[in-house]
Amino acid sequence: ARGDWPCRRHWKAACGIVDIHRMPYLTKLILFLFCLMVLADSGKPRRRRGTGQLAMPQPSHLSKKTLDVTKMRKAEAQPLLRVDDHDFTMRPAFGGPAIPVGVDVQVESLDSISEVDMDFTMTLYLRHYWKDERLSFPSTSNKSMTFDGRLVKKIWVPDVFFVHSKRSFTHDTTTENIMLRVFPDGHVLYSMRITVTAMCNMDFSHFPLDSQTCSLELESYAYTDEDLMLYWKNGDESLKTDEKISLSQFLIQKFHTTSRLAFYSSTGWYNRLYINFTLRRHIFFFLLQTYFPATLMVMLSWVSFWIDRRAVPARVSLGITTVLTMSTIITGVNASMPRVSYIKAVDIYLWVSFVFVFLSVLEYAAVNYLTTVQERKERKLREKFPCVCGMLPSRTMMLDGSYSESEANSLAGYPRSHILTEEERQDKIVVHLALSNESNSSRKKGLLKGQMGLRIFQNTHAIDKYSRLIFPASYIFFNLIYWSVFS
Repeated sequence: ARGDWPCRRHWKAACGIVDIHRMPYLTKLILFLFCLMVLADSGKPRRRRGTGQLAMPQPSHLSKKTLDVTKMRKAEAQPLLRVDDHDFTMRPAFGGPAIPVGVDVQVESLDSISEVDMDFTMTLYLRHYWKDERLSFPSTSNKSMTFDGRLVKKIWVPDVFFVHSKRSFTHDTTTENIMLRVFPDGHVLYSMRITVTAMCNMDFSHFPLDSQTCSLELESYAYTDEDLMLYWKNGDESLKTDEKISLSQFLIQKFHTTSRLAFYSSTGWYNRLYINFTLRRHIFFFLLQTYFPATLMVMLSWVSFWIDRRAVPARVSLGITTVLTMSTIITGVNASMPRVSYIKAVDIYLWVSFVFVFLSVLEYAAVNYLTTVQERKERKLREKFPCVCGMLPSRTMMLDGSYSESEANSLAGYPRSHILTEEERQDKIVVHLALSNESNSSRKKGLLKGQMGLRIFQNTHAIDKYSRLIFPASYIFFNLIYWSVFS
């Protein structure tokens, strides 16, 4: 109510309450400054009576929280490694003697060996050891500091590379596989995990009964032996391998290290380190895939020696099949090998086997030709001279066996009186052939050796009989020589 307003004003004055809105502006400013001074004085620590210690204000129980140290601003700490105070583009002790850099390697795996590309792929841990006094720092506990690959870009590290490498990379899963460890006296350990594919000069003259020696070569790219001395840190103990390393086609026989100097005409002498390893090829795979099938094809070609010479389709198809199969085996082996200009051990075996198969085909061609010539001569003689009984015993020839269809047809034109009955030729068939004087004179002039050869060719069964012995014996003799030389 408006009527009550004077009463309320007198009541505020009586109670000592000051109406700020009615105060002058200068009075308001003085009152505000006074309040700020009171608040500032209340926040200062006070000394406890009798102890002289500062009494810190206790936080209210309503606002008790754990302080987050990571969100508190700290003063900048002085770095232990004074990287920005030195020029790390130059090697340690620049202008002085060569800096020694020790190297050791731990081979993690041999991933693959390629005969076609003549290279190998290896995964390894490469470690460098050297001393750089610019990285020394004070330490009471003499403990080292370990860093990742980010510090490597700011300091000097050896520029070691792989000679004759085709591809190489540093693993970066899940982070870059680089470790840098710095000791208080300035010694540095630099380690990284690398996969490298390098060239390997292979000799396939004894393939697949061969052994290959490959080398992985390490060398400084820019620093000669006057600036950087690269050496194996612990000699042969500097190279360590995993016991579980194995390859499908090779047996790892030996790992060892060597070192020597390499000379370049334009730049000078460089220290070069070698990781040498010897591989022995497993022969069992090639026995199953190459040697055993080739041997079976040669033995299969010998089956034709036991087939009747008149079964032309059987013997020809068998010979052609074995020849084509040997050609396929040779092509498959050469497809997985580099195109070298010298003969390999497997080539000798396969081509000799191919020759044996091909000779078996030629053998039947000779037998079939001689059989045809012999039958043609006998047919002509029968047509010219009819069968006559009562000839001299010296002019009579006894032939055992049976006649072919062509031979039987050649007697169809003879008179029935001249043809023997079935009962008379149950045991033997006597054919009286009249031989001309020219053939008699030619036989008399032949020597004993010529007569033996003539009998062999006249009886075509003899060629197959001799082939049954000569071919297997020759092939067995070849195998004895081959495996004694190359194994």
